[in-house]
Amino acid sequence: MSKTLLLLGGARYALPVIKAAHELGAKVVTCDYLPHNYAHAFSDDYINASIIDNEAVLAAAKKCKADGIMSFAADPGVVSASYAAEKLGLPFQGSYEAVSILQDKERYRAFLRDNGFNCPELHIYRSADEAMKEADSIAYPVIAKPVDSAGSKGCSRVDGPEDLKAAVEYALEFSRDGRCIVEQFLEKEGDSSDADGFVSGGKFSCVSFTSQLFDPSVPNPYTPAAYAMPASLPAWAQIELVSELQRLADLLGLRDGVFNIETRVATDGRAYIMESSPRGGGNRLCEMLKYATDGKTDLVMAAVKAALGEPVGNLSMPAYDGFWFQQMLHSDRDGVFTGMEYAADFAVSYLAEEQLWIEPGAKIEAFTAANHAFGSVFLRFDTQAELDAFRAEPSEFMRAKVS
Repeated sequence: MSKTLLLLGGARYALPVIKAAHELGAKVVTCDYLPHNYAHAFSDDYINASIIDNEAVLAAAKKCKADGIMSFAADPGVVSASYAAEKLGLPFQGSYEAVSILQDKERYRAFLRDNGFNCPELHIYRSADEAMKEADSIAYPVIAKPVDSAGSKGCSRVDGPEDLKAAVEYALEFSRDGRCIVEQFLEKEGDSSDADGFVSGGKFSCVSFTSQLFDPSVPNPYTPAAYAMPASLPAWAQIELVSELQRLADLLGLRDGVFNIETRVATDGRAYIMESSPRGGGNRLCEMLKYATDGKTDLVMAAVKAALGEPVGNLSMPAYDGFWFQQMLHSDRDGVFTGMEYAADFAVSYLAEEQLWIEPGAKIEAFTAANHAFGSVFLRFDTQAELDAFRAEPSEFMRAKVS
Protein backbone atom coordinates (compact mmCIF):
# COMPACT_ATOMS: atom_id res chain seq x y z
CA MET A 1 0.00 0.00 0.00
CA SER A 2 1.38 3.41 -0.93
CA LYS A 3 -1.13 5.57 0.88
CA THR A 4 -0.69 8.39 3.39
CA LEU A 5 -2.62 8.74 6.65
CA LEU A 6 -2.83 12.17 8.30
CA LEU A 7 -3.10 11.52 12.02
CA LEU A 8 -4.16 14.44 14.21
CA GLY A 9 -2.57 14.57 17.65
CA GLY A 10 0.80 13.37 18.85
CA ALA A 11 0.09 11.82 22.26
CA ARG A 12 1.26 8.29 22.94
CA TYR A 13 -2.28 6.99 22.30
CA ALA A 14 -1.45 7.48 18.61
CA LEU A 15 1.25 4.80 18.66
CA PRO A 16 -1.01 1.78 17.96
CA VAL A 17 -2.45 3.64 14.96
CA ILE A 18 1.02 4.40 13.59
CA LYS A 19 2.02 0.77 14.09
CA ALA A 20 -1.09 -0.55 12.33
CA ALA A 21 -0.65 1.84 9.40
CA HIS A 22 2.98 0.82 9.02
CA GLU A 23 1.98 -2.85 9.05
CA LEU A 24 -0.27 -2.04 6.10
CA GLY A 25 2.60 -0.31 4.32
CA ALA A 26 1.08 3.16 4.67
CA LYS A 27 2.92 6.37 5.48
CA VAL A 28 1.84 8.30 8.59
CA VAL A 29 2.05 12.08 8.95
CA THR A 30 1.26 13.33 12.46
CA CYS A 31 -0.05 16.82 13.03
CA ASP A 32 -0.53 19.16 15.98
CA TYR A 33 1.00 22.35 17.37
CA LEU A 34 3.39 20.55 19.76
CA PRO A 35 6.49 19.47 17.80
CA HIS A 36 7.95 17.59 20.75
CA ASN A 37 4.85 15.47 21.40
CA TYR A 38 5.66 11.81 21.97
CA ALA A 39 4.22 10.14 18.87
CA HIS A 40 5.92 12.40 16.33
CA ALA A 41 9.16 10.45 16.78
CA PHE A 42 7.41 7.35 15.41
CA SER A 43 5.62 8.84 12.38
CA ASP A 44 7.11 9.36 8.93
CA ASP A 45 6.61 13.11 8.89
CA TYR A 46 5.19 15.91 11.01
CA ILE A 47 3.16 19.03 10.21
CA ASN A 48 2.86 21.81 12.76
CA ALA A 49 -0.74 23.04 12.80
CA SER A 50 -3.58 23.47 15.25
CA ILE A 51 -5.87 20.44 15.09
CA ILE A 52 -8.89 22.57 16.10
CA ASP A 53 -8.45 24.86 13.07
CA ASN A 54 -10.51 23.54 10.16
CA GLU A 55 -8.61 25.38 7.46
CA ALA A 56 -5.20 24.54 8.94
CA VAL A 57 -6.05 20.84 9.00
CA LEU A 58 -7.38 21.03 5.44
CA ALA A 59 -4.12 22.68 4.37
CA ALA A 60 -2.13 19.96 6.16
CA ALA A 61 -4.12 17.23 4.40
CA LYS A 62 -3.45 18.87 1.04
CA LYS A 63 0.23 19.35 1.84
CA CYS A 64 0.86 15.69 2.61
CA LYS A 65 -1.56 14.49 -0.09
CA ALA A 66 -3.48 12.49 2.49
CA ASP A 67 -5.49 9.48 1.41
CA GLY A 68 -7.14 9.35 4.81
CA ILE A 69 -7.40 11.39 8.00
CA MET A 70 -7.97 10.35 11.63
CA SER A 71 -8.14 11.97 15.04
CA PHE A 72 -7.79 8.80 17.07
CA ALA A 73 -8.18 9.36 20.84
CA ALA A 74 -7.73 13.08 20.17
CA ASP A 75 -11.16 14.59 20.72
CA PRO A 76 -10.26 18.20 19.79
CA GLY A 77 -9.36 17.22 16.21
CA VAL A 78 -12.46 15.23 15.29
CA VAL A 79 -14.49 18.09 13.81
CA SER A 80 -11.61 19.51 11.79
CA ALA A 81 -10.76 16.02 10.54
CA SER A 82 -14.31 15.56 9.27
CA TYR A 83 -14.18 19.01 7.67
CA ALA A 84 -10.98 18.26 5.77
CA ALA A 85 -12.21 14.80 4.80
CA GLU A 86 -15.44 16.21 3.39
CA LYS A 87 -13.67 18.94 1.45
CA LEU A 88 -11.26 16.43 -0.10
CA GLY A 89 -13.67 13.55 -0.58
CA LEU A 90 -11.83 11.31 1.88
CA PRO A 91 -13.44 8.58 4.01
CA PHE A 92 -14.67 9.55 7.48
CA GLN A 93 -17.14 8.25 10.07
CA GLY A 94 -19.73 10.82 9.12
CA SER A 95 -20.45 14.08 7.35
CA TYR A 96 -19.12 17.33 8.77
CA GLU A 97 -22.65 18.17 9.93
CA ALA A 98 -23.17 14.80 11.63
CA VAL A 99 -19.80 14.94 13.37
CA SER A 100 -20.42 18.52 14.49
CA ILE A 101 -23.63 17.34 16.18
CA LEU A 102 -21.90 14.44 17.92
CA GLN A 103 -19.05 16.63 19.17
CA ASP A 104 -21.11 19.48 20.61
CA LYS A 105 -22.86 18.47 23.83
CA GLU A 106 -25.58 21.10 23.39
CA ARG A 107 -26.42 20.04 19.82
CA TYR A 108 -26.04 16.36 20.64
CA ARG A 109 -28.40 16.47 23.60
CA ALA A 110 -30.93 18.42 21.51
CA PHE A 111 -30.65 15.79 18.76
CA LEU A 112 -31.23 12.97 21.25
CA ARG A 113 -34.22 14.72 22.80
CA ASP A 114 -35.81 15.63 19.46
CA ASN A 115 -35.49 12.06 18.19
CA GLY A 116 -36.91 10.30 21.22
CA PHE A 117 -33.72 8.99 22.83
CA ASN A 118 -33.37 8.90 26.60
CA CYS A 119 -31.76 12.22 27.50
CA PRO A 120 -31.06 14.06 30.76
CA GLU A 121 -32.60 17.47 31.43
CA LEU A 122 -30.13 20.26 30.67
CA HIS A 123 -29.35 23.98 30.60
CA ILE A 124 -26.74 25.84 28.52
CA TYR A 125 -24.86 28.88 29.83
CA ARG A 126 -22.23 31.25 28.53
CA SER A 127 -21.43 32.82 31.89
CA ALA A 128 -21.70 32.09 35.58
CA ASP A 129 -23.93 35.15 36.02
CA GLU A 130 -26.33 33.75 33.43
CA ALA A 131 -26.43 30.44 35.31
CA MET A 132 -27.01 32.11 38.67
CA LYS A 133 -30.18 33.78 37.41
CA GLU A 134 -31.69 30.30 37.22
CA ALA A 135 -29.83 28.75 40.16
CA ASP A 136 -32.87 28.42 42.39
CA SER A 137 -35.05 26.81 39.71
CA ILE A 138 -32.63 24.01 38.73
CA ALA A 139 -33.38 20.49 39.96
CA TYR A 140 -30.23 19.31 41.75
CA PRO A 141 -27.95 17.39 41.64
CA VAL A 142 -26.52 18.41 38.26
CA ILE A 143 -23.16 18.09 36.57
CA ALA A 144 -21.46 21.04 34.89
CA LYS A 145 -19.18 20.39 31.92
CA PRO A 146 -17.85 22.19 28.83
CA VAL A 147 -19.88 21.56 25.67
CA ASP A 148 -16.74 20.83 23.64
CA SER A 149 -14.20 19.06 25.81
CA ALA A 150 -13.37 15.46 26.73
CA GLY A 151 -11.35 13.48 29.25
CA SER A 152 -13.49 14.77 32.16
CA LYS A 153 -11.80 18.18 31.89
CA GLY A 154 -13.84 20.89 33.57
CA CYS A 155 -16.46 18.51 34.98
CA SER A 156 -17.88 18.82 38.47
CA ARG A 157 -21.02 17.81 40.35
CA VAL A 158 -23.25 20.48 41.87
CA ASP A 159 -25.60 19.59 44.73
CA GLY A 160 -27.07 23.02 45.36
CA PRO A 161 -27.24 26.62 44.10
CA GLU A 162 -24.41 27.73 46.38
CA ASP A 163 -21.92 25.70 44.34
CA LEU A 164 -23.22 26.45 40.85
CA LYS A 165 -21.23 29.61 40.13
CA ALA A 166 -17.83 28.02 40.79
CA ALA A 167 -18.73 24.90 38.78
CA VAL A 168 -19.84 26.89 35.74
CA GLU A 169 -16.73 29.09 35.88
CA TYR A 170 -14.58 25.95 36.08
CA ALA A 171 -16.34 24.35 33.10
CA LEU A 172 -16.05 27.49 30.99
CA GLU A 173 -12.29 27.52 31.51
CA PHE A 174 -12.13 24.36 29.37
CA SER A 175 -14.60 25.37 26.64
CA ARG A 176 -13.15 26.65 23.38
CA ASP A 177 -16.56 28.04 22.40
CA GLY A 178 -17.35 29.54 25.79
CA ARG A 179 -20.39 27.38 26.54
CA CYS A 180 -21.19 25.20 29.52
CA ILE A 181 -23.79 22.45 29.85
CA VAL A 182 -25.46 21.98 33.23
CA GLU A 183 -27.45 18.77 33.11
CA GLN A 184 -29.31 16.40 35.36
CA PHE A 185 -26.85 14.17 37.23
CA LEU A 186 -27.93 10.65 36.34
CA GLU A 187 -27.19 8.47 39.32
CA LYS A 188 -26.01 5.21 37.83
CA GLU A 189 -27.32 1.78 38.64
CA GLY A 190 -24.21 -0.36 38.85
CA ASP A 191 -21.24 0.52 36.65
CA SER A 192 -21.34 2.90 33.71
CA SER A 193 -19.54 1.97 30.49
CA ASP A 194 -16.95 3.70 28.32
CA ALA A 195 -15.88 1.54 25.38
CA ASP A 196 -15.40 1.48 21.62
CA GLY A 197 -17.57 0.23 18.81
CA PHE A 198 -17.33 0.07 15.06
CA VAL A 199 -19.65 0.96 12.21
CA SER A 200 -19.20 -1.10 9.05
CA GLY A 201 -21.46 -0.68 6.04
CA GLY A 202 -23.71 1.61 8.08
CA LYS A 203 -24.22 -0.98 10.83
CA PHE A 204 -22.79 -1.11 14.33
CA SER A 205 -21.15 -4.46 13.69
CA CYS A 206 -19.15 -4.35 16.94
CA VAL A 207 -20.09 -2.68 20.22
CA SER A 208 -18.06 -3.35 23.33
CA PHE A 209 -19.04 -2.42 26.87
CA THR A 210 -16.91 -2.05 29.98
CA SER A 211 -17.42 -1.58 33.66
CA GLN A 212 -16.10 1.97 33.91
CA LEU A 213 -14.62 2.55 37.36
CA PHE A 214 -13.70 5.66 39.33
CA ASP A 215 -11.46 6.56 42.25
CA PRO A 216 -13.37 8.55 44.89
CA SER A 217 -10.11 9.57 46.59
CA VAL A 218 -8.82 11.76 43.73
CA PRO A 219 -9.59 15.49 43.29
CA ASN A 220 -11.85 14.79 40.29
CA PRO A 221 -13.78 11.60 41.10
CA TYR A 222 -15.52 11.75 37.70
CA THR A 223 -12.35 10.93 35.78
CA PRO A 224 -12.36 7.25 34.72
CA ALA A 225 -9.60 5.40 36.59
CA ALA A 226 -10.06 1.76 35.56
CA TYR A 227 -12.06 -0.59 33.34
CA ALA A 228 -13.24 -4.20 33.43
CA MET A 229 -14.35 -6.55 30.64
CA PRO A 230 -16.83 -8.17 30.24
CA ALA A 231 -19.07 -5.41 31.55
CA SER A 232 -21.49 -5.73 34.44
CA LEU A 233 -24.09 -3.78 32.43
CA PRO A 234 -27.30 -5.87 32.36
CA ALA A 235 -27.95 -7.89 29.20
CA TRP A 236 -31.26 -6.09 28.54
CA ALA A 237 -29.46 -2.74 28.64
CA GLN A 238 -26.73 -3.88 26.27
CA ILE A 239 -29.34 -5.10 23.77
CA GLU A 240 -31.32 -1.87 24.02
CA LEU A 241 -28.21 0.33 23.73
CA VAL A 242 -26.95 -1.48 20.63
CA SER A 243 -30.38 -0.99 19.06
CA GLU A 244 -30.42 2.70 19.96
CA LEU A 245 -26.88 3.18 18.67
CA GLN A 246 -27.96 1.69 15.37
CA ARG A 247 -30.90 4.10 15.27
CA LEU A 248 -28.46 6.93 15.92
CA ALA A 249 -26.24 5.70 13.06
CA ASP A 250 -29.22 5.51 10.71
CA LEU A 251 -30.46 9.01 11.57
CA LEU A 252 -27.02 10.62 11.16
CA GLY A 253 -25.84 8.50 8.25
CA LEU A 254 -22.74 7.30 10.08
CA ARG A 255 -20.09 5.51 8.07
CA ASP A 256 -17.22 3.06 8.51
CA GLY A 257 -14.97 3.68 11.47
CA VAL A 258 -14.46 3.51 15.21
CA PHE A 259 -16.67 5.28 17.76
CA ASN A 260 -16.09 5.93 21.45
CA ILE A 261 -19.34 5.28 23.30
CA GLU A 262 -20.27 6.19 26.88
CA THR A 263 -23.44 4.65 28.32
CA ARG A 264 -25.11 3.97 31.64
CA VAL A 265 -28.24 2.64 33.26
CA ALA A 266 -29.61 5.25 35.64
CA THR A 267 -31.52 4.68 38.86
CA ASP A 268 -34.69 5.62 36.94
CA GLY A 269 -34.32 2.22 35.22
CA ARG A 270 -33.53 3.66 31.78
CA ALA A 271 -30.44 3.15 29.60
CA TYR A 272 -28.73 6.27 28.28
CA ILE A 273 -26.22 6.92 25.48
CA MET A 274 -24.16 9.71 27.05
CA GLU A 275 -21.56 10.20 24.31
CA SER A 276 -20.87 8.69 20.87
CA SER A 277 -17.78 10.29 19.39
CA PRO A 278 -16.27 9.32 16.00
CA ARG A 279 -12.84 8.45 17.33
CA GLY A 280 -11.07 5.76 19.29
CA GLY A 281 -11.35 6.23 23.03
CA GLY A 282 -8.47 7.38 25.16
CA ASN A 283 -7.19 5.16 27.94
CA ARG A 284 -6.25 2.39 25.49
CA LEU A 285 -9.78 1.03 25.16
CA CYS A 286 -9.27 -0.47 21.69
CA GLU A 287 -6.08 -2.12 22.93
CA MET A 288 -7.91 -3.51 25.95
CA LEU A 289 -10.60 -4.96 23.70
CA LYS A 290 -7.97 -6.63 21.53
CA TYR A 291 -6.39 -8.20 24.63
CA ALA A 292 -9.76 -9.27 26.01
CA THR A 293 -10.75 -11.02 22.78
CA ASP A 294 -7.41 -12.79 22.33
CA GLY A 295 -6.55 -10.55 19.38
CA LYS A 296 -9.70 -11.36 17.42
CA THR A 297 -11.22 -7.85 17.65
CA ASP A 298 -8.67 -5.30 16.45
CA LEU A 299 -10.51 -2.00 16.09
CA VAL A 300 -7.29 -0.03 15.62
CA MET A 301 -6.40 -1.93 12.46
CA ALA A 302 -10.00 -1.75 11.28
CA ALA A 303 -10.07 2.02 11.89
CA VAL A 304 -6.88 2.57 9.88
CA LYS A 305 -8.25 0.50 7.00
CA ALA A 306 -11.52 2.43 7.04
CA ALA A 307 -9.72 5.78 7.10
CA LEU A 308 -7.66 4.77 4.08
CA GLY A 309 -10.66 3.48 2.16
CA GLU A 310 -9.60 -0.15 2.42
CA PRO A 311 -11.97 -3.10 3.10
CA VAL A 312 -12.37 -3.57 6.83
CA GLY A 313 -13.28 -7.25 6.78
CA ASN A 314 -15.69 -9.00 9.10
CA LEU A 315 -16.26 -7.56 12.56
CA SER A 316 -18.66 -8.98 15.11
CA MET A 317 -19.72 -8.48 18.70
CA PRO A 318 -16.87 -9.29 21.11
CA ALA A 319 -16.32 -12.80 22.47
CA TYR A 320 -14.19 -12.45 25.59
CA ASP A 321 -11.28 -14.65 26.58
CA GLY A 322 -11.17 -14.46 30.36
CA PHE A 323 -11.90 -11.52 32.65
CA TRP A 324 -9.90 -8.34 32.12
CA PHE A 325 -9.04 -5.26 34.11
CA GLN A 326 -7.17 -2.12 33.10
CA GLN A 327 -5.85 0.25 35.75
CA MET A 328 -4.92 3.77 34.70
CA LEU A 329 -1.97 4.58 36.93
CA HIS A 330 -2.61 7.80 38.81
CA SER A 331 -2.19 9.58 42.13
CA ASP A 332 -4.55 11.28 44.55
CA ARG A 333 -1.97 14.05 45.06
CA ASP A 334 0.97 15.80 43.45
CA GLY A 335 4.20 13.98 44.15
CA VAL A 336 7.05 11.87 42.82
CA PHE A 337 6.52 8.44 41.29
CA THR A 338 8.90 5.89 42.83
CA GLY A 339 7.79 2.66 41.12
CA MET A 340 5.24 -0.15 40.98
CA GLU A 341 4.70 -2.66 43.75
CA TYR A 342 2.93 -6.04 43.35
CA ALA A 343 1.97 -8.66 45.93
CA ALA A 344 3.93 -11.89 45.86
CA ASP A 345 3.22 -13.93 42.69
CA PHE A 346 0.46 -11.52 41.64
CA ALA A 347 2.29 -10.20 38.58
CA VAL A 348 3.29 -13.71 37.49
CA SER A 349 -0.30 -14.94 37.71
CA TYR A 350 -2.29 -11.99 36.41
CA LEU A 351 -0.18 -9.25 34.79
CA ALA A 352 -0.61 -9.17 31.00
CA GLU A 353 1.13 -5.84 30.42
CA GLU A 354 2.59 -2.95 32.36
CA GLN A 355 3.14 0.27 30.45
CA LEU A 356 4.85 3.10 32.33
CA TRP A 357 4.96 6.50 30.65
CA ILE A 358 7.42 8.03 33.11
CA GLU A 359 10.54 6.91 34.91
CA PRO A 360 10.78 6.50 38.69
CA GLY A 361 11.72 9.87 40.15
CA ALA A 362 9.44 11.82 37.81
CA LYS A 363 7.04 14.40 39.20
CA ILE A 364 3.34 13.66 38.76
CA GLU A 365 0.14 15.64 39.17
CA ALA A 366 -2.97 14.71 41.09
CA PHE A 367 -5.60 12.93 38.98
CA THR A 368 -7.97 15.68 37.88
CA ALA A 369 -8.25 14.65 34.19
CA ALA A 370 -7.38 11.68 31.99
CA ASN A 371 -4.13 13.28 30.81
CA HIS A 372 -2.72 13.04 34.35
CA ALA A 373 -2.47 9.25 34.15
CA PHE A 374 1.16 8.13 34.00
CA GLY A 375 0.78 4.55 32.85
CA SER A 376 -1.52 1.61 32.33
CA VAL A 377 -1.66 -1.97 33.58
CA PHE A 378 -3.62 -4.82 31.95
CA LEU A 379 -4.61 -7.78 34.12
CA ARG A 380 -6.23 -11.07 33.11
CA PHE A 381 -8.22 -13.30 35.47
CA ASP A 382 -9.61 -16.76 34.81
CA THR A 383 -12.84 -16.19 36.73
CA GLN A 384 -15.19 -13.37 37.66
CA ALA A 385 -14.61 -14.25 41.32
CA GLU A 386 -10.87 -13.58 40.97
CA LEU A 387 -11.58 -10.24 39.32
CA ASP A 388 -14.12 -9.32 41.98
CA ALA A 389 -11.62 -10.13 44.74
CA PHE A 390 -9.11 -7.81 43.12
CA ARG A 391 -11.69 -5.04 42.65
CA ALA A 392 -12.65 -5.24 46.31
CA GLU A 393 -9.12 -4.38 47.54
CA PRO A 394 -6.86 -3.52 44.56
CA SER A 395 -4.19 -1.89 46.72
CA GLU A 396 -3.67 -5.24 48.46
CA PHE A 397 -2.33 -6.63 45.18
CA MET A 398 -0.90 -3.71 43.23
CA ARG A 399 -0.09 -0.04 43.70
CA ALA A 400 1.84 2.82 42.20
CA LYS A 401 4.16 4.23 44.85
CA VAL A 402 4.15 8.01 45.19
CA SER A 403 6.18 10.09 47.64
